[in-house]
Amino acid sequence: MELLIAIAIGALTTAGVYLILRKRSFAVVLGMTMLSYAINLFLVVSGRLVVDQPPILQTGVDRYTDPLPQALVLTAIVISFGMTALVVMMALGAFLEGGDDRIDMPGRDLTGAPRPGPPAQGTAHGTPRQPGDAA
Repeated sequence: MELLIAIAIGALTTAGVYLILRKRSFAVVLGMTMLSYAINLFLVVSGRLVVDQPPILQTGVDRYTDPLPQALVLTAIVISFGMTALVVMMALGAFLEGGDDRIDMPGRDLTGAPRPGPPAQGTAHGTPRQPGDAA
């Protein structure tokens, strides 16, 4: 059982790191989610795998499950859900603003070239206004 859990944690971690290193924001979000699943599974296993045992001390019970890892996992699930929602909203905003979900920097930003944009206000087709022109 421990070998199966260790392989699952390793596979989730490997897939998560691979997806985080991709250049698309959707893959990065999926990678962070898989990595948080691996961490949650690790936290549960750190409390030892005990089957059919109560998480609290009761009379007549000599073995029990440690409740601390379960509490840590519940907290981690809430935090990872909030983090995933925040990152998805940031990725959606970047996609709507830039038209693409790539997370690498465009070449024009690396060279310092000006961005193409609409003509400045007060100009017609980019030609500057002359002193005698009508408004």
